[in-house]
Amino acid sequence: MKQTTVIIFIAILLICFICMPAGAVMLEVTVKGPVATINRDRNTLTVDYPLLYGCSYPAEGAPVCSYTPTNKTGMTGMVPDPAAFTVFKNGDPVVGTSPGGDGVTWAALAKLYGSRPNEELVTDIIGDIGTIPTPLIGNYALDATTVPDCSACAGTTCTAKSAIVMVKSDGLGVLSRTLMPGESFTYSGRNDGSGVTVTFIKGQASSATCPGKAGMTGPQAISVYIVKVVPPISWAQTNIRTATTTRADEALTSPHPLPVTSGTSSAMPATTRAGMIPVVMIGAIGIAGLILAKRRE
Repeated sequence: MKQTTVIIFIAILLICFICMPAGAVMLEVTVKGPVATINRDRNTLTVDYPLLYGCSYPAEGAPVCSYTPTNKTGMTGMVPDPAAFTVFKNGDPVVGTSPGGDGVTWAALAKLYGSRPNEELVTDIIGDIGTIPTPLIGNYALDATTVPDCSACAGTTCTAKSAIVMVKSDGLGVLSRTLMPGESFTYSGRNDGSGVTVTFIKGQASSATCPGKAGMTGPQAISVYIVKVVPPISWAQTNIRTATTTRADEALTSPHPLPVTSGTSSAMPATTRAGMIPVVMIGAIGIAGLILAKRRE
């Protein structure tokens, strides 16, 4: 009887591990805060008093996501590309995502525009655009998929030989291009002075589509892009306020000058690859506990 119980327990754990998505073994952390320090010599950027991004999942309805305070005074990581040093300066509000948890490297850094937390938009992004939860300014968005070089793989990732990038305007795809490393393109098809420029620097792609690689688990693929958005000429703070939130004295002014020459952002949701691990494990332990209790009756 005891042997049967142990076998059932092991089987439950195996099922849980099988259900985990590829790339779930790395904890991805997204934070928000002002830039505290930029160190070109060490190739690092520090976010001051970072707020931690997280989502709760109610039984019904959409996930509820927000930033909450942490006990950290700063979070430092290596920048995805030296272009970050021309985009960010001390005091700039940023969102940063680290693929390995608490710092060390930044998978992406995005500059924020907006004076209120629920009205922030991204104007510049360096790194993996799919890891930033805040949308682009100007009602733009990006979808990006990397294509693996199956002759250059290590575990769950391969070197990306190209990237397929689609620009969306007001939710509709307006331009798609395939980029080789170092290539870029610009979309400027709206009659409002706005535009989006995307440069694919380098990247990784999932090895799942390569022969013999399906079903493997391990680190997720990370790529580096530089995306710049020129917002519409008429874009002002009033464009992102509602009648119920705009104060009369704010209607035509903004404490932050609107960047009108460059910007970047992604409207993709924040990844939750690592978030299911605790839930799955807790569920497995709970089921095993019920089985053990039943056996003892």
